Amino acid sequence: MLHEITPYIFFTGKGGVGKTSLASATAVKLADEGKKVLLISTDPASNLKEVLETNITEKITPVSGLSNLHAVNIDPEMSAEEYRNRVISPLQDILPEWEINKIREELSGACTTEIAAFDEFARYVAGDGEDQPYDVIIFDTAPTGHTLRLLELPAAWSNYIESNPDGASCIGPSSALKTSQARYQKVVDRLRDKDATTVYLVTRADRSALNEAERSGKELMELGLKNQFLLINGYFEPVDVSDPLALKMKEIADSTLENMPAFLQKMNNLVFPLRPYNLLGIERLRKVFEPLDKQEIRDTSGTLLTEQHESYLPGLDELMADITEKDHGLIMTMGKGGVGKTAIAAAIALKLAHRGYPVHLTTTDPAAHLLDQIGDLHIPENLTVDRIDPRAEKQAYIEKVLKNKGSKLNEEELKLLREDLESPCTEEVAVFQAFSKAIHQARRKFVVVDTAPTGHTLLLLDTTGSYHRDVIRNNGINSNNLKTPYMYLQDADFAKLLIVALPETTPITEAAKLQHDLRRAGIEPYAWIANQCMSAAAVSDPLLKQRAAGEIPLLQEMEKKHANRLYSIPWIAEDRILQHLLLSEKQTVENT
Repeated sequence: MLHEITPYIFFTGKGGVGKTSLASATAVKLADEGKKVLLISTDPASNLKEVLETNITEKITPVSGLSNLHAVNIDPEMSAEEYRNRVISPLQDILPEWEINKIREELSGACTTEIAAFDEFARYVAGDGEDQPYDVIIFDTAPTGHTLRLLELPAAWSNYIESNPDGASCIGPSSALKTSQARYQKVVDRLRDKDATTVYLVTRADRSALNEAERSGKELMELGLKNQFLLINGYFEPVDVSDPLALKMKEIADSTLENMPAFLQKMNNLVFPLRPYNLLGIERLRKVFEPLDKQEIRDTSGTLLTEQHESYLPGLDELMADITEKDHGLIMTMGKGGVGKTAIAAAIALKLAHRGYPVHLTTTDPAAHLLDQIGDLHIPENLTVDRIDPRAEKQAYIEKVLKNKGSKLNEEELKLLREDLESPCTEEVAVFQAFSKAIHQARRKFVVVDTAPTGHTLLLLDTTGSYHRDVIRNNGINSNNLKTPYMYLQDADFAKLLIVALPETTPITEAAKLQHDLRRAGIEPYAWIANQCMSAAAVSDPLLKQRAAGEIPLLQEMEKKHANRLYSIPWIAEDRILQHLLLSEKQTVENT
């Protein structure tokens, strides 16, 4: 079992490392022991429904089969709508309808969604004056960048409110927030109390996941959350020691763990083995804290297929041929955290550059692993690489506004402008402007965007849509020369959105949700990429064979039910995946 049980337990880390599985397994374990447990997801891309096999909604729901375990999703959009209604309700009989509609439109941005989600989150930690009916509350958090932003919000809004007590921001009248300051402080105090809160940093034996665990651990330390433990998930121990791929996987994992950051080495840790199946359902979750039964795996693997099942699917080089029918355009990799978007985005950008195209590679991910992926690889002169850094973009935006407007203001007006620009919403605007600039570059070159995990991406696209609506409203819909970033994303000839998923149930479900949301916005994904396909590799290890066999119906679901086009990338047992992806292309060229 885990090291210690406090009233509040957080599972956080890079997307795709297994936070939901371990959080759910812990919740089931504690419920089996008789504790009353509430499991909460604060991830905009939550998959509690699949893992618990219960229809989890924004209302507290009993988990099937466990009377003392309940779960709930904090739905950011629903929280935002409730928040808007709370702000607008007192104004209904005071202001005319057109002003009410204007306020509602101003409260439609991603910033409102973020603070509303935190407001809901705070209710569970601080309570509303009622007796706490649960012994333990477990938080399955969003990917790290989103979580850190969530925890920083109380200080950010407190500072803004104190400096601008009578003002209004894009989240509504600041006075409406001030009534919650005491509760926000109570939340922060509880999070910093080691007897009340434990943070589990979840990782895999993967360099980028460990680096992310180190980054988030240090930043959480700075926020005062010091009661931290490391959970290493999905560690692979070969069953068949004659399988070269299996041995290589273990060798890479062991080397990665031996060289993990010093900050993590000092931390108490637990290791959870890779299972031959996905952790879906209560019975499988109950096995998480049990040792792996290798004999059982051997006994059940004899009848499994071993041939390459999905070799008919086109690969990365075929994708390159398809997307270079034009010599410019926007390419975005999207999907659940941890599915390999960053490596694929970097590979596409480098392959385009090697073919002689001018290319710009950037990321909207707050965790920004692009440079980790590229490492010491040579970057061609026709390839530029950067990241959309929220803090840097905010500072640049503030300086630009002050330069353009500051000279025309008196001292008091300048003071008010500076206070207004310190609103956390300024960051949202600044990031959007940087994203828009990248889109416009794609009119003359290839721009490859490695997006943040799904929830962040949708918030960014929502901002893009809000901007589009503002432009249309202010300029008139008959403006012939008008083309907003949103319209570029809707242009299938210009923008090619690639949805990346692993051949596993949860990533596919999340990818399908993302595709549905994009289509509702009039944006049609170009293709899906099934990454790290074990079924395409020659394996003899019984555990890996079971995982490979489990992929077959999932690949068929991707191809027949979801994707307009489906490309695949086989499992790569290499420490430097990007280099291997590029080497495979070079070898293909040399062999032709």
